Amino acid sequence: MSRYLEKAKELRASLERHYNCAQATLIPFAAAAGISDEQAYKIAANFGSGMKMAATCGAVTGGLMALGLFGVDDGQTINAYYTKIRDNHEGFLDCADLLRINKERGGEKKPHCDAMVYECVGVVEEILKERGLIG
Repeated sequence: MSRYLEKAKELRASLERHYNCAQATLIPFAAAAGISDEQAYKIAANFGSGMKMAATCGAVTGGLMALGLFGVDDGQTINAYYTKIRDNHEGFLDCADLLRINKERGGEKKPHCDAMVYECVGVVEEILKERGLIG
């Protein structure tokens, strides 16, 4: 297991402090990008629960923030990021849709959201490694 995924799992399991899905996706990459975990926590605070209005999944937006910290902002890469996630979730990226589908399948919210975080961390890590931006 990578250190980024390990950190995301640690954050999502924390009983001392709640880390929303955006925070738990961004924070694992913070130190490598030169910002503190606390700065990342604050930056991503309003992006959990689909920007607090069931819009784009917080794990997805947290991943976009992480990519941005490393200067990855070209349309082709960002579209590939979206496509990879959409392909795993019936074309959806919005929190409301993802949670609805999960519920229809009998899934519980926290394990679903945890899995979204881990998936997005993995995709971000893959992109950053391919570009030689992290080891």
